[in-house]
Amino acid sequence: MPQRPGTPRLLRQINDRAALELLLSKGPLTRAELGELTGLSKVTSGQLLSRLETRGLVTAAGERPGGRGPNAALYGVNPSSAYVAGLEVLPDSVTAGVADITGTIVAEVTVDPSDAGDPVRVVHEAVLRACETASVELGRLRCFVIGTRGVVDPVSGDVRYSFDLPAWHVGILAGLRDLLGDCVIIENDVNLAALAEQTYGAARGVEDFAILWAGVGQGLGVMLGGRLHRGITGGAGEIGWLPVPGEPLPSDVRAPQTGSFQRLVGGEALGGLAREHGIQDEAGVAGLVRTALATGNHGFIEDLAGRLAVGVAAVAVVLDPGLVVLSGDIGRAGGDALAARVEEAVARVCPSRPSVAVTGVEGNPVLRGAIVAALGRARDEVFSDTV
Repeated sequence: MPQRPGTPRLLRQINDRAALELLLSKGPLTRAELGELTGLSKVTSGQLLSRLETRGLVTAAGERPGGRGPNAALYGVNPSSAYVAGLEVLPDSVTAGVADITGTIVAEVTVDPSDAGDPVRVVHEAVLRACETASVELGRLRCFVIGTRGVVDPVSGDVRYSFDLPAWHVGILAGLRDLLGDCVIIENDVNLAALAEQTYGAARGVEDFAILWAGVGQGLGVMLGGRLHRGITGGAGEIGWLPVPGEPLPSDVRAPQTGSFQRLVGGEALGGLAREHGIQDEAGVAGLVRTALATGNHGFIEDLAGRLAVGVAAVAVVLDPGLVVLSGDIGRAGGDALAARVEEAVARVCPSRPSVAVTGVEGNPVLRGAIVAALGRARDEVFSDTV
């Protein structure tokens, strides 16, 4: 790899990027504060801020009251310097969010995919409506990240397999890029939930963890060394197919509800478990869990925790991540009470005892993860072109 010499231009680029990241993470700063945090002199930090302000990346953000003398001007990243879009695609809905470069979501809309049929048209319509709501022109969006159920090929970027979304197949990505531009990325939904968990939730700052998504479907997101682990074919985390004792192995992966772990913690299985414990069927698996907790039905919660522990233990003995986060409808409904019982159940069967925590992400975790991924790409592009 050729090495770039430490030219003044390169050093300015490095300093500019460091300053912009500090302004994002620390909030508005004065020239003196920025100089102290970056190690730059007041003169150099002043020149840096002037350069970034001229390029529209930094803007005045008020004043810092001081002692004697005039108040110091505050500077922050200009929110409108760039925008991104994140989407969550489900069989019955497509949700699109538009965020500015600081990560603030300025618009969120949901559309019915049956209105358009073709996935490319559905995504385009959802993005257009989100842009209209945010009063942001489509051309100002720097990146689009789309979260879907199923396996995404890490080489081609196309959806390789999705039972719930048969219309999402090879060729969809090319159609989206023809319409929206090159920076369109399709990603597994649970992988995006893991990104959101690392940025905003229970795994904030943690480099090695797994997120177990349990609800209508089962999935696993794995973060190793601060990076998503997707596997050679993109199939890492398809925990619904995990073989478990007492459950038959699938005979055809194309058939629904055939994965062994899916048979253990899927909706039909949990409905049967609830009836065994005297709980009437509720609206979805989350309703069953909430009812059990509200009525003090500890037997159901213990049995549910034991079933989830099978998946957690399998991950722990192979990866030893240290932290497993429960997410999805079941994780959210069970909260800390369910997480604590899963941790206890795992400790009984697993030599490595991971911490088990409930998700800390507010709102839609897949959508928030999509925006996190899109912001990473957009900031790399926008913040690298400052001089």
